[in-house]
Amino acid sequence: MTRITVTVDGVAHEEEVEPRLLLVHLLRDRLGKIGTPVGCDTSNCGACTIMMDGRSVKSCSVLAVQADGSELLTVEGLADGPTWHPMQRAFHEEHALQCGYCTPGMIMAALDLLKDDPDPSDEAIRHGLEGNLCRCTGYSNIVKAVRRGARAMSDQEVTT
Repeated sequence: MTRITVTVDGVAHEEEVEPRLLLVHLLRDRLGKIGTPVGCDTSNCGACTIMMDGRSVKSCSVLAVQADGSELLTVEGLADGPTWHPMQRAFHEEHALQCGYCTPGMIMAALDLLKDDPDPSDEAIRHGLEGNLCRCTGYSNIVKAVRRGARAMSDQEVTT
C-alpha cells in the first residue's frame, strides 16, 4: 500500500492505495465522486475525464499513485452550491445530453479546450472533444453547448 494525498474539488484527502488502483476508482469508490463515470476502462470513451492540475485527463488511464500531490477537479466540483457552472448550464439549455453518461467527460474536456481557445470555432470544438464519445446525441447540440458555455464564461469571466 502507498499513502497518497490529493485535493479533490477543494478538499484534501489522504488515502492508502494499492499501487495498481485506477484514479477513477479512487474517486468513485473511496471518495464518493460518482459524477465521474466508469465508461470503458480503456481510455477510449472519455466519460471519466477530470481535471488534474488544471488539465483534462481520462481518470481510467491514470493510477491513483500518479495523482499524489495533485489538485483534482471533477464535474461535481464545478457547481457553486446550487448554482451550476456556466458550462453545466449550457449543456442543459442546449439539450446536449440524452442518457447523460458522457456528459461529465464532455464538460471537463470542453473546459480544458477553453483554457487554450476561449472562443473556439465549431471545428475546434469538435477537435477538442475528440476522444470523448457520445452514443446518443450526434454531437450537434454538444457543439452548441460548448459555444454557449464559452460565451457565458467569457461574459461572466469564469474559469474552471
